[in-house]
Amino acid sequence: MSTDTESPVFLVDAYSDPMCLKINGRASYLNCGPLNDFFSRIVKRHGANIKIDFEECTGMDSTFLGLLVGVALELKQLNQKWNICLCHVKGRNLELIENLGLDRMLTINTDEFETTKSNTDLDRKLETLGTQESASPEAILKAHQNLVNVDSANLHKFQDVISFLKKQINQES
Repeated sequence: MSTDTESPVFLVDAYSDPMCLKINGRASYLNCGPLNDFFSRIVKRHGANIKIDFEECTGMDSTFLGLLVGVALELKQLNQKWNICLCHVKGRNLELIENLGLDRMLTINTDEFETTKSNTDLDRKLETLGTQESASPEAILKAHQNLVNVDSANLHKFQDVISFLKKQINQES
């Protein structure tokens, strides 16, 4: 079982159908750079079924959630067949997803992580997804814009973050 003091880890089996992603620890802008790259590869493949296991996810932030929504929006825009199912989502994590309106776009399963493989087989197949690195300011900005795109009510929640990131990116250019 992960704790907040341990390094968060994203584990993935990209070769199964559905693809399986397991989150151990806290998912945030501080460690989701490799996850953003993984989602970009999924979009280039033009579709995917993804099951994400939140059983050991100790928390998440808006950047992480914006990345999830971003891959769904991009696949939808490409008119590709896709399904992103969030499994074992409970407590504060479920509350965050519902408060941002993401439950209208992503499939939420608060119960079992359904898979045709046993959990032991699945754990053996999962591989660590890259090293822990922060998302770029551009990726963080895009993640927050995705949250606004999925529900315009999110604009007032993130307008300060979006403005700050735009200024930061313009100053670095």
